[in-house]
Amino acid sequence: MDVLGIFIALGLLMFMAYRGFPVILFAPLFALLAVWMAGYPLLPTYTEVFMAKAVGYVKLYFPIFLLGAVFGKVMEDSGAARSIAKGLTGTFGRNQAILAVVLTCAILTYGGVSLFVVAFAVYPFAAALFREGNIPKRLIPATIALGSFTFTMDAFPGSPQIQNIIPTSYFKTTAFAAPILGTAGGLFVAGLGLWWLYRRKSQLMNRGEGYGKHTINEPEVFEAETLPSVWLSLIPLLLVLGGNALFTYVVLPDWYPESVIQQYDGLDIKQVLGIWSLILALLSGIAFAVLIRCIYWKQNREFLKENGTDSTLNLSRTLTAGAAGSLLAIMNTASEVGFGNVIASLPGFKTVADYLLHMNANPLVSEALSINILAGITGSASGGMSIALDTMGAKYLTWAHSVGVDPELLHRVASMSAGGMDTLPHNGAVITLLAICGLTHRQSYPDIFAITVIKTLAVPGVILLAFLTGWV
Repeated sequence: MDVLGIFIALGLLMFMAYRGFPVILFAPLFALLAVWMAGYPLLPTYTEVFMAKAVGYVKLYFPIFLLGAVFGKVMEDSGAARSIAKGLTGTFGRNQAILAVVLTCAILTYGGVSLFVVAFAVYPFAAALFREGNIPKRLIPATIALGSFTFTMDAFPGSPQIQNIIPTSYFKTTAFAAPILGTAGGLFVAGLGLWWLYRRKSQLMNRGEGYGKHTINEPEVFEAETLPSVWLSLIPLLLVLGGNALFTYVVLPDWYPESVIQQYDGLDIKQVLGIWSLILALLSGIAFAVLIRCIYWKQNREFLKENGTDSTLNLSRTLTAGAAGSLLAIMNTASEVGFGNVIASLPGFKTVADYLLHMNANPLVSEALSINILAGITGSASGGMSIALDTMGAKYLTWAHSVGVDPELLHRVASMSAGGMDTLPHNGAVITLLAICGLTHRQSYPDIFAITVIKTLAVPGVILLAFLTGWV
């Protein structure tokens, strides 16, 4: 009954998320269903496991969600995100629409813009480019997913996305951990993903399928809009990426004297260095993006009036919208973390966890399997990874030290594994992406799943490369 309860709870959560119901509400309900089937007490589990873990996640990562959402919103309202998207799509042209969209998403994501904001910012130009080239619209979600949810999210070193930051707290590493292996894994995903998308494009177009007739969320692109230059728009992204490296390696390690650190019991500078660095880097990017917003507003007041749009600067609205957007994102993820931790507390999961920890294999293999499984259960890369590392992170670190595995490699494998099977149908980012594009799971999910499989296959490739190159 323990294992059956886990699968029933997961299946119901996937079904309700697929139907558009809020995860915040149904995650605790289905978690408690699994608890009831296991014969555990409901209310103590809810308050002491579900809520405790959800709140703990918020405590650790709320600043990253908040500043990331604000940064993305300022980039969107300033026109900088649209400028980058338009510049790249214009450079590559309609014959290379897929490559242009993937690169646009990759630049924005690697520069620190939230995955959700990237989808909103890029979709209008992706749709226009696909329509012009008569490329099937059903491929747009998978194209955006490849550029946003894969190699720049957790593989490339220095990525400011939360999936690359979480392991720093457990393994005392930085966002730039295992740079060579991460870059190799990221290039594998990007290359194979592009091959799949171009192959699918040829198959569908050879069958006579074009862009198709669509009426839901078909975007209108204003050609008369004055946008910041592409190079100016790239500066906030470079500030986030470069600032992250500067604060990580130069500024923060010795910023506070030991006497100050000792005033905070239990504070280990190595555990918080990655989060502190990204907070400061995002603040610098936000400041420059606000400057662009002011310049953009002055040049577009008349255009905004003509199109019936609010022509006031209204920075407060931009910042408030970004802050409000972060709340939904982190509460959804925290709710999934609570759900996963309840599942992880049940006897059925403990049996699986014990097997993974005591399997006759390398810690990297065990870590990759456990994180991928939990990311699939929760439908969240960051949620699944947080649960796995909360439960087994210290044991993996000890195991790695005992067999001579570098903690940086533990970090990179953890990040890339989290971004594997997390994109099952109940994944919040997948549901949001399909809604933005005005498409359904039936139309576009098979290609998203193919990208997910490619991403999952990259992890054993990285582990094998680590063995071949002497990292292990």
